[in-house]
Amino acid sequence: MEALHTNKQVHLTYYKQGQCITETGFIQFVDSLGDLFIFIDDVFELKNKMRLSALIDVRFT
Repeated sequence: MEALHTNKQVHLTYYKQGQCITETGFIQFVDSLGDLFIFIDDVFELKNKMRLSALIDVRFT
């Protein structure tokens, strides 16, 4: 939540199709009731919708 409100860059590690993936970028939106968050990737600046339940770790860069 701190990264969302302060627009700080983070490293996200999440589970997708049997793999642990780490990306760098910014969290744009979080919906804890809907199990959803939107992450903007630092490399291509693409919006990625992901499930909060797939999230493994979040760290500030």
